Amino acid sequence: MISIIIPAHNEFNNLQRLFKVACFLEHEKLIEIIIAVSPGNTDDIEYLDCSEKVKLLRCKQKGRAAQMNEASKIALGNIFVFLHADVVPPIGFIDDILNSLQNGFDAGFFSYKFDKDAWYLRINAAFTAKDGLFTGGGDQCLFIKREAFNQLGKFDEEQVLMEDFEFFRRMKKDNIPYTIVKNDLIVSARKYESNSYLRVNLSNFLLVVLFKFGYPGKKLKTLHNKLIRTPYNG
Repeated sequence: MISIIIPAHNEFNNLQRLFKVACFLEHEKLIEIIIAVSPGNTDDIEYLDCSEKVKLLRCKQKGRAAQMNEASKIALGNIFVFLHADVVPPIGFIDDILNSLQNGFDAGFFSYKFDKDAWYLRINAAFTAKDGLFTGGGDQCLFIKREAFNQLGKFDEEQVLMEDFEFFRRMKKDNIPYTIVKNDLIVSARKYESNSYLRVNLSNFLLVVLFKFGYPGKKLKTLHNKLIRTPYNG
């Protein structure tokens, strides 16, 4: 059974949109959706119009890694799905996850496309269907067996940026079998709307390279917020 964990910081509008279109709310094999709300959240998240399966967790620490870890402690499922608030799942989302795990994988990710149709965004999205340098980003929606997640020691809460890539690095080191499901999520293009395509891509490339060379998470976050006009608030 599945627990979907969504870290949130002032994501009311995105969550409201998600719950209106999401295909998973009534799925019989879904136990719960946990909204892991940051302690600094200031929107009216308690007024979300959502299913009874949705639980709001007021987290003690801010940061995606800390919020997702805290939610995992109260989750009831034996499968965890870590979904960003501005990412919309496709039809067949839950069945794709269950089929992947039944086929021998302990974890996986999804390919995605952007909510704006532009040729340069289609190029970026095409890379998410293949295993490569940028595999493991949070927008690809990690799903993983609870046992494997706990075995890896959960997310590193000191990794305040790119906690998803750090976790994926440990997955590969421990030879956790994973797959990439080629059924596109819909991802927000808001970062590209506030910055140029070239600026975002060069910044992403620089951050990934620095991460792989061991640049500290807090310095990565500071650098990200200098390079990108849409600050990282996780």
